[in-house]
Amino acid sequence: MKNVNIKISTKNLNLYYGTKQALMDITLDIPEKQVTAFIGPSGCGKSTFLRTLNRMNDLIDGVKIDGSVYIDDINIYDKNIDVVQLRKRIGMVFQKSNPFPKSIFDNVAYGPRVNGISERSKLEEIVVESLKRAAIWDEVKDRLKSSALGLSGGQQQRLCIARCLAVNPDIILMDEPASALDPISTSKIEELISELKDNYTIVIVTHNMQQAARVSDFTAFFYIGELIEFDKTKTIFTNPSNKKTEEYITGRFG
Repeated sequence: MKNVNIKISTKNLNLYYGTKQALMDITLDIPEKQVTAFIGPSGCGKSTFLRTLNRMNDLIDGVKIDGSVYIDDINIYDKNIDVVQLRKRIGMVFQKSNPFPKSIFDNVAYGPRVNGISERSKLEEIVVESLKRAAIWDEVKDRLKSSALGLSGGQQQRLCIARCLAVNPDIILMDEPASALDPISTSKIEELISELKDNYTIVIVTHNMQQAARVSDFTAFFYIGELIEFDKTKTIFTNPSNKKTEEYITGRFG
């Protein structure tokens, strides 16, 4: 890829759930400060692959991984890697918003507190900045002490993005972040993704191809555990080089 720096690079990555192989020999370069979308039918390995990028699959019994994942040229599966430190750098936003049963303020301040920041003025600064970056400050600024569970679904998802931004990651992984939201909330999340890519490398799994076309710069198409094609989003959607990609995009299967 010309004129882009590579942030994440996987080489010959295989993943097994027990004896079942879920990812097959994935080699992929993900560019820095761009939005990369993973598309493909349900169960094709998109979310599994996303979770290899912050070692979330380590938490699942019976998972075996071989191959490598490099972030800034460091293999994150090296045995000397501090996984806690790694996950500070890589924020994760899930399909279902998962605010803590705490106040809006305490949700966003949670990560910085865990990382040792206790000074109230510093926490306030981080919370305000994170809520602004997540495009939700104006909606919640008068209710920071209220429970986060009182927010709408779309607001909860943007709060979760603010919580992720509060620990200052450089990569944000999003696993179908708008699939449970109404169209207006979805469009707010999409606008937010476009704004955040100036400062963060974003990888998004989506089952919504129109969404991938709208928000991403690059798209990877997965099918039954394999990476079939990866290119600029415009190329994938208008002139894919693989027949399977074309058939999926034109709705012939999936």
